[in-house]
Amino acid sequence: MILYSTQKSSPNVSFEEAIFRGLPPDNGLYMPTEIKRLPDSFFDTIQDLSLVEIAEAVCNNLLGDDLSEAEIKSIITSSMNFEAPLFSLEPGVEILELFHGPSMAFKDFGARFMAAVMSHYLVQHRREIRILVATSGDTGGAVAQGFFNTPGISVTILYPSGKVSDIQEMQLTTLGGNVEALEIEGTFDDCQRLVKQSFLDQQLNNHYRLSSANSINIARLIPQSFYYVDAFRQLEDKSIPFYYSVPSGNFGNLTAGLIAKKMGLPVGGFIAATNANDTIPNYLKSGNYSAQETIATISNAMDVGNPSNYARMNDFYKSHLAMAEDIVGYTYSDEETRKMMVDTYQNNNYVLDPHGAVGLLGWKEFSEGKNNVQGIVLETAHPTKFIDVVTDTLHITPELPPALKAAIEKKKAKEQRIKFIQGLEEMLYMTSTKAGQPVSNILGLSDLLADETLDQVELKEICDFMKESAIQLDEFTTELTTYIQNLKKQ
Repeated sequence: MILYSTQKSSPNVSFEEAIFRGLPPDNGLYMPTEIKRLPDSFFDTIQDLSLVEIAEAVCNNLLGDDLSEAEIKSIITSSMNFEAPLFSLEPGVEILELFHGPSMAFKDFGARFMAAVMSHYLVQHRREIRILVATSGDTGGAVAQGFFNTPGISVTILYPSGKVSDIQEMQLTTLGGNVEALEIEGTFDDCQRLVKQSFLDQQLNNHYRLSSANSINIARLIPQSFYYVDAFRQLEDKSIPFYYSVPSGNFGNLTAGLIAKKMGLPVGGFIAATNANDTIPNYLKSGNYSAQETIATISNAMDVGNPSNYARMNDFYKSHLAMAEDIVGYTYSDEETRKMMVDTYQNNNYVLDPHGAVGLLGWKEFSEGKNNVQGIVLETAHPTKFIDVVTDTLHITPELPPALKAAIEKKKAKEQRIKFIQGLEEMLYMTSTKAGQPVSNILGLSDLLADETLDQVELKEICDFMKESAIQLDEFTTELTTYIQNLKKQ
């Protein structure tokens, strides 16, 4: 695969160079010079394939010039060890559940594949790199899990303070090892801007050998195309026109769908469903692209006012009119999102996360008045990743899956370790300040007692002083014992 920059002013590069660079020097995004179509026979017989087999076929079609079939098979089998099943919500509406991976978000597909590919090349060349990534919530958790303890790779994650859910933050901050998470004052756009600036800083790049795991990295998008193709495989009636409704923030997920379409997936089109951050829907309606300040919403993983992947989308279509033929955009408020969550739970006994609710809103609006169509709505994260929103909206407390329970337990263990260390530090402080002086007194007075010239009065003064110091030590011991008992009760 040969890739060019969407800015058109950087040299073309190989797939290997693109994934390690992350971003071209001209601040564009890498795109394949060619996306070959899969043969019609592939889609005609797709019913007989598994997700892994589909992933291998798509990967061979895209990367067959870069990796052998055996290498692709090894990468896919090691990274794609979970499913993306369809759930039939109601006639004509399928929910594509993309939360069955380790971080319970769709970005597990991209992050794990990318980690496996990078590890493959790093082992070959005996290199080390640092992954630098910005997250609005789900990307960071997926990257942390996907790259955790991968040889030759260290990971730094930037996330906006107060703008990710508690469970998302736990997934970012509790792994340790080769993964560090930095809390940034600002929005996701601020985090992403820092990442882009870092990649354009040549001195910084040379020192740390930086690469990215955001959807700006082409290796993230390729595996996300797998589940678009696999969802088609799962449709019972493939003769009915189908559309994907994609909850969208940075638009990497939808761009992956466009890659699948370029390879021949017979999709009718796409719905770009956003929250209040409606830059792309506004563009699709008006033809004028205008980045916005990010607005905080309950679907926080989509809080992106200046989506990077617009550059790729624009490159696919070259014009607003061509893009608007394939993609329709809608935007929804938090109130509308909550109402859809409630309606879906009451009518279908299905718990949506706020992002999936935005996606379902998009499908409902698009399909109104249309006959003989079916929609596939992407449910991008497990609802318990946004348990505060779910609980507040539905007045239920869904049970946490094991993966999220583990993150909470790790946070508790970390907090306990911090408290323990703080307790030890306080004990050391108490010992050094309150016990130090009487101990010094006793040691000094002991030396004086060895002096044979002392008279009885001097000896009594020394003994009284030693007694006073011993009383101070006894009082300290009592105080320290009480302090330790209080620590145990916490």
